[in-house]
Amino acid sequence: YLDSNQISNVKAIHLPNLRDLIRLDLSSNKLYYLSDGMFIRLSSLSTLILNFNKIRCMHPNAFIGLKNLRVLSLHGNLLSTIPDGAFSDLFSLTHVAISANPFFCDCNLKWLSDWIKKDYVEPGIARCSDPLELMDKIILSTPSSNFICNGTPPLSVLSKCDHCFLNPCQNNAECSTIDGSYKCTCLPGYHGQDCEHLIDACYGNPCENNGICTVIDEGRFRCNCLEGFFGHRCEKNVDDCIQHKCLNGGTCVDGANEYTCICNENFTGKYCENLIFKCTEQTNPCQNNGKCIDQENGHYKCICQDGYTGDNCTVIVNPCSKNLCQNKATCVDEKNGYYCHCVNGFYGKFCESSIGVEMIYSQTSPCQNHECKHGECFQPDPTNSEYICKCFNGYTGKYCEYLTSISFNSNGSYVELETLQTKPFTNITITFSTSTSNGVLLYNGYEEHIAAELFHGRLRVSYDIGNYPVSSMYSFEMISDGRFHTVEMLAKDKNFTLRVDGGLSRSIINEGAKNHLKLSTNLFIGGFPKDVAAHAQKLWHIRNVSSFNGCLKEVWLNNKRVDFFNAINNERMKHGCHNFENNSSKSLFLEDKQIGHVSFKVQ
Repeated sequence: YLDSNQISNVKAIHLPNLRDLIRLDLSSNKLYYLSDGMFIRLSSLSTLILNFNKIRCMHPNAFIGLKNLRVLSLHGNLLSTIPDGAFSDLFSLTHVAISANPFFCDCNLKWLSDWIKKDYVEPGIARCSDPLELMDKIILSTPSSNFICNGTPPLSVLSKCDHCFLNPCQNNAECSTIDGSYKCTCLPGYHGQDCEHLIDACYGNPCENNGICTVIDEGRFRCNCLEGFFGHRCEKNVDDCIQHKCLNGGTCVDGANEYTCICNENFTGKYCENLIFKCTEQTNPCQNNGKCIDQENGHYKCICQDGYTGDNCTVIVNPCSKNLCQNKATCVDEKNGYYCHCVNGFYGKFCESSIGVEMIYSQTSPCQNHECKHGECFQPDPTNSEYICKCFNGYTGKYCEYLTSISFNSNGSYVELETLQTKPFTNITITFSTSTSNGVLLYNGYEEHIAAELFHGRLRVSYDIGNYPVSSMYSFEMISDGRFHTVEMLAKDKNFTLRVDGGLSRSIINEGAKNHLKLSTNLFIGGFPKDVAAHAQKLWHIRNVSSFNGCLKEVWLNNKRVDFFNAINNERMKHGCHNFENNSSKSLFLEDKQIGHVSFKVQ
């Protein structure tokens, strides 16, 4: 029984092979379409109840495979027609309920009239709603010869199975009917379910608090704020916390014409006026028979039993928790301490020593004194003294001395590099892969800035050389599909140009009195520290401060590939892209050294 569960869509892939299932009740849900082979895996089904849904249309093969079905109920839906042959596989059917549907009884339903009269499996309740001459006529008793086509059915009937009939897609988009619904394939520059929105400065609704966004020129927008809010993005309201009444260290949180007191863990009440006692029978926080002792200001202390530690006596004392095992050794807990179980190739109390290369190679092998820094030494020809370095994932160079590919998979990760050089121009190329819709690619600046991030699956660029308001744009392409993509960015004076995967370039202009971008802070790749993130988000330089999650295969700054070993700082950066090495990509770097030779085609 799956009735009354707000179910709106069920496909064959959602129904397991319940070949012994006899009865299925999906009544009082929100099903609107019965798809091809929807119940084909339920070969033993005897009763199927679909009453009181919103079924408007069904595929001719919706009930295929139900050769043992005896009772079918479609009562109380929105069906205007049933396709010819929809019941042809129901050899065992003895009763069908199709009443309380707005049937349009024209020549397309003549087959149903004939079918009902043949075996009388419908009790004579179903009626016609239209056309006028057959209104309220019982389908069973009305002669089949009266079911004729005379003119075009109303739009409300034609659009039930053909959602493209009413042309819902806008701006010359292509409409496709898919399983009782439709899909619009937008032309470049448009988005939305019906392709009704332009990809412009208002993409992603930058206005807060229900403000209405209006594009004022290319790359810039204005927010029309509701009463009680103000600011460039309607992000500000009257500070109701100026004269708040929160007590005992409670934090005042401003609202719209109100405020809320967020109490610390020791107090409660509207204004945090009530002290919470922790050491009671009902609220004792000490676990594993620890003894709770109340302290001042609502604090408490736990006296733990032997074998437990931690504020609440929840941590089992484990000698391996602070072990000194090295080189991927396994710490093994013992009664009075621990020992390190070494992996092959290492030995010592803490597995700190490696078996010498002389144990692997003969004394005459050139790999005995190789210079491979991040790779394996390989001697292609044993008859000579030459060797090559096979680099580990992420490293390049003759001796694998450069780190050029990195990856991130946790929030708060980033790489910090030296400040971008912006004169006479800045040329940035990044090849990356991600399946995450949001994430910071790069950020450099404080007030004046250059920023690039993934936002709702597209690349968002923010550019400000000191000419407020900020200029921004979004890529037409979706780039969070797990494939490798290359983005090229060129900043010269007021102009910023973007190109994705070698396609057409697009530009914005940060128009105003200033002519050049001046940067003094360091460049961040893949994310940034919390203080920088808070500042960038507050000034709307970045829409979503989540760190990039994926692979940065190559980063080029002003025609020089970045060696991440030269990073000033990094946090949670992983060397190489092991999870992406099977993906393919094609780099599209700008290799010309002169600004006049950069092959952008401005659209």
